[in-house]
Amino acid sequence: MELWIPITIGAAFMQNLRSALQKHIRSRLSTGGATYARFIYALPLAALYVAGLAALPGIALPDPGPAFLGYAVLGGTAQILATALLVYLFSLRNFAVGTAYSKTETVQTALFGLILLGDRPSVPAALAILVCLTGVVALSAERSATSVSRLLGAFTERTALIGLASGGFFGVSAVSYRAAALSLGGPGFVMQAAFTLACVLLFQTVAMALYLAWREPGQLPAVLRAWRSAGWVGLCGMLASAGWFTAMTLQNAAYVRALGQVELIFTFVAAQLFFRERATRREVAGIGLVVAGILILLLGR
Repeated sequence: MELWIPITIGAAFMQNLRSALQKHIRSRLSTGGATYARFIYALPLAALYVAGLAALPGIALPDPGPAFLGYAVLGGTAQILATALLVYLFSLRNFAVGTAYSKTETVQTALFGLILLGDRPSVPAALAILVCLTGVVALSAERSATSVSRLLGAFTERTALIGLASGGFFGVSAVSYRAAALSLGGPGFVMQAAFTLACVLLFQTVAMALYLAWREPGQLPAVLRAWRSAGWVGLCGMLASAGWFTAMTLQNAAYVRALGQVELIFTFVAAQLFFRERATRREVAGIGLVVAGILILLLGR
């Protein structure tokens, strides 16, 4: 098994856990505050991760150039914008349409990867991405009580366009992180990914702090007061991001994001086993398509 596969699955699991913890602290913090907690508590852990790697024999700190800095800032900014648009969608009446269209992230990641890095997906991988997307759309339609035809027919609606923009920015961020890590060259993929993660987190922590100081100054001390629970968000977020960055340094970002849809399977299984939720036929079909897409990706490449 190629190394990027278990790393991606682990990252998806930790992201699922981080999302659950982040929902928990949302009762005490605003959306911006909860997002900032993810960055500020992950940053020192990422810095320790880099320092620990640098202390190992034969692993040196990389020497970043202008290309690295450009891609890191582009990726960090794109991720913040993508998250902001996704959060904004929830305030709109037809938010379900927008969130469904944001799921085109994987397809858009493949497109941006081709444009920026020349990462050309194989035919089976492209098919796998489309099959996964179909399953995700089916799940979105079921959970929002919206028909698939309604979703497809809403292509030009404002919420759909915002969702597409969100997915596009997520795609740009994934490809930019891969480009930033690869631009470092020699240190080895683990240090390349770790150093990129630490630099991106530093940029995002500063950017979010400036934003909160301007728009929500009360959230900065609130995040610090919530360290007991927010610290776990930072830990899980850092572990998830370390996995994503490492996997995307090793492999085409679109492949990594496609396999990352396994997160939906984790959520579905947890809902059945722990919350005793009854699955509908369309949910089962959607999960089946996601599983089929992942199998095509892993077996057909």
